[in-house]
This record gives sequence, C-alpha cells and structure tokens, in this order.
Amino acid sequence: MKISVIVPAFNEAKLIAATLRSIRAASAAFASLGWDRELIVCDNNSTDGTADLARAEGATVVFEPVNQIARARNRGAAAATGQWLLFIDADSRASRELFAAVAEQIQSGRCVGGGSTIKLDQPHFWLNLFTAGWNLVSRLTKWAAGSFVFCEAAAFREVGGFNLALFAGEELDLSRRLKKLARQRRWRFVILRQAPLVTSARKAQLYTFGELLPVFLRAVLTPKRFMQDRSQCGMWYDGRR
Repeated sequence: MKISVIVPAFNEAKLIAATLRSIRAASAAFASLGWDRELIVCDNNSTDGTADLARAEGATVVFEPVNQIARARNRGAAAATGQWLLFIDADSRASRELFAAVAEQIQSGRCVGGGSTIKLDQPHFWLNLFTAGWNLVSRLTKWAAGSFVFCEAAAFREVGGFNLALFAGEELDLSRRLKKLARQRRWRFVILRQAPLVTSARKAQLYTFGELLPVFLRAVLTPKRFMQDRSQCGMWYDGRR
C-alpha cells in the first residue's frame, strides 16, 4: 500500500514547513503498517519561497501556473503514485491519530474516502462557533472540509477529480460525487471525528468581521454563482497571508 499526501500551496512560506513536518510525524501511523508514503506539494504560482521551503522539507514539488485550488489539487494528484490520495491544506496540521483513523478506514476495504472534523489552532469566539456549526453539518451531510480529504486514487480518477469550474466549494462537489460512487459500490464515505484536523484561524486575524460576513452571505444566498466566480472568492486568492 502507498499513500500520497498532497498539499496545495499558494504563498505559504510562513506555514508550509510546519505543515510538512506535522505530516511527516503523522505518517508514522502508515509506516507502522509497512505502507509506503510520498509527500507532494503543488506550488500554485507562489511569489514567495514556498517551493524552496517545501523542497528543503523533503517534499516533491510540482507546479500549477493557474491560481485555482481545484487545479492545484488535481495537479498534485496527477503526479501521485499511491493507491490512496490524502489532500491537506498548507495551513493545517495532521496528527498520527488522524492518520491512524484514515488507515483503519482503508483497511476496512469498504471505504471510498472521506474527511475529518476540524478545530482551530487558537481560540476565536465567532470563528469557533462557525467551526462547530460546520462540523455538525459535515457529519450530517458527509461533506468533507477542503482542508482534509482522503480517497482511493482510482475512485478520484473515476469521478473526474476536483471540478475546474469551481473556485470555492470544490471539496463539497467532490464529496457529492464520491458519495454517489460509494452508494453504487455499497461502500462508505466517512467523516472522521476521533482526532480533528488542526487548521489555522488566521483568516480572523487577516480579515475583519465586516470583510468576512459578506463572503459568508454570498456563499449561503447564491452558492452556485459564488463558487464559479473567482472575483467573489478573494480571501482564497488575494495572497493575503
């Protein structure tokens, strides 16, 4: 068995090294089973030292010139050689316990993929409320957060990977198609909760509440237009870090 861990990264020089170190430490869960691992960073047209820092941490670096999260993840997946793909965002930290839970699902032979609940790396009142709400929705709907998605590589390719028409919400679209495939196979698409992924609360520091609220409202009120219009998804593409 081989696991390919894929990290899309756009101007992540501040956090990429710590993220990759956490992935290497967490990968001990796979090593204990005798599984091979590879770590791939997709440099999504960064203008800082992201790529060099990733190479220094032992990652294979591939390049995607079009600045889009879905394209970056797909480019990383295209370079992957593992039977299973695990996508982690560059501002997030995995644990050995989380990877062990992924391994358990893989070993079951009845799981097509899934995601994880999340928690913030530092307390923030209203963002903690949003995170708690998201975790509930995620578990009820079986929607994976984009910061952590794992799936069988063959299943990922069968459903067509991440949707290039979307600039946000591409993980929800992929979850929907993988769930459909899971039903056809009579398998599962799961949301793990034993060891939540730790992800950065930096958006609450980089953006004011007044900046974030309109984004949230557009996402809820006009989701299709929002996800397909890059100009409405500035917080993911404006390079503010």
